[in-house]
Amino acid sequence: MQNLLKVALAQISPVWLNKLETLKKIEKSIIDASKENCELIIFGEGLVPGYPFWLALTGGAEWNTKVNKEIHAHYVKNSITIEKGDLDCVCRLAKTHYMAIYLGVIERPLDRGGHSVYASLVYINEEGEIKSVHRKLQPTYDERLTWAPGDGNGLQVHELKEFTIGGLNCWENWMPLPRAALYGLGENLHIAVWPGSDHNTKDITRFIARESRSFVISVSSLMKKEDFPKDTPHLDKILEKAPDVLANGGSCIAGPDGEWIIEPVLHKEGLIIETIDFSRVFEERQNFDPVGHYSRPDVTKLTVNTERQSTVVFTDKNKSQI
Repeated sequence: MQNLLKVALAQISPVWLNKLETLKKIEKSIIDASKENCELIIFGEGLVPGYPFWLALTGGAEWNTKVNKEIHAHYVKNSITIEKGDLDCVCRLAKTHYMAIYLGVIERPLDRGGHSVYASLVYINEEGEIKSVHRKLQPTYDERLTWAPGDGNGLQVHELKEFTIGGLNCWENWMPLPRAALYGLGENLHIAVWPGSDHNTKDITRFIARESRSFVISVSSLMKKEDFPKDTPHLDKILEKAPDVLANGGSCIAGPDGEWIIEPVLHKEGLIIETIDFSRVFEERQNFDPVGHYSRPDVTKLTVNTERQSTVVFTDKNKSQI
């Protein structure tokens, strides 16, 4: 039935700052979801190789310190470069199990020189093809010490059965205009990915659902003090101020009426599985459609720049764009 979609929310912890081991956990989650006949699986923000928790624990804003520079370098080394095939294994599993995937990664793209990293949300369709890479528009607060700001190229939606799916990273879900951009593209299933914790998901998930009259799926990760790998650079410094729980999950689903389908799930690692019915979107759009019958484009209208930004463009056809 094209109106029904079985989804899996992968609430898992990374093997922190270890790209290869975290990818193994992701692969296992995909295989486990396939055994439940899931058609879409979603992972949290920056799951590969993990959220930069050290910034708040090691004086991340201190200028030119050995600790922060060495942890940052380790982080960048374990980031994802899509052009080099780092997600090929995930794409193969998507194709094998005919499952769409939203995956949060720390991306080190070659089109921006290959040294800076971005919090990116990657959509892989059920044919195993990467269809969009959304680089977080505005890193939040101390995230700006390690992540670069993205662009509008990833403000895209994708068809999956009767659903039109789009997604945003963490606090950019609070930005009204990127939300409006996705609404205007026909989004009716919104994916919000987070590093973890119900203080992020408990309010905004229902708010976006009610504003857009769409399904909203929030997916968060987990992280405990004991999860830091023993070989983490400057682990002793990180652990000095680390709380026992850094991310408690909070993954959840709200329906197009803004009410809970699954309330935030805390401190539980694994797959959260639910089947959602597209018919409910039409029911709730009857009295409110933010870009349709309840909009006035003759009065207010949004312009969106979706060009992928690059520092250098070569006009010589023999040179590639960097």
